[in-house]
Amino acid sequence: MMDVFFVNVVGFVLIGWIVWYFWLSHSRGVAAATVDGGVQETYIVVKGGYSPDTIEVRAGRPVRLVFNRQEADPCSERVVFDAFGVAADLPTGEDVPVEFTPGAPGEYGFACQMGMLRGRLVVR
Repeated sequence: MMDVFFVNVVGFVLIGWIVWYFWLSHSRGVAAATVDGGVQETYIVVKGGYSPDTIEVRAGRPVRLVFNRQEADPCSERVVFDAFGVAADLPTGEDVPVEFTPGAPGEYGFACQMGMLRGRLVVR
């Protein structure tokens, strides 16, 4: 009886940790650097996820996110920004700039074409 109780408690703890880690936790984020012409730019490595996966930018200013895919997983072949109507193919080992201008403040997601790799753009 005690063994069943212990296994159930450990199971619930593990389920809780998985839910928190994959769906509820958010990284702190990185502020995009302002480069020539006032463009906000950040370099993002794609390898098992996006690093960094949270980028902070200012509304109304152009954004350039430079993706470099360092894996061969087919899921990461494309990045999609639904809110901005922007998507880009990510060939392995190449820098691919994705450019757009966010208008309204808020949080906007970006993901691979299957939605398994996810990131967040925080517009202030």
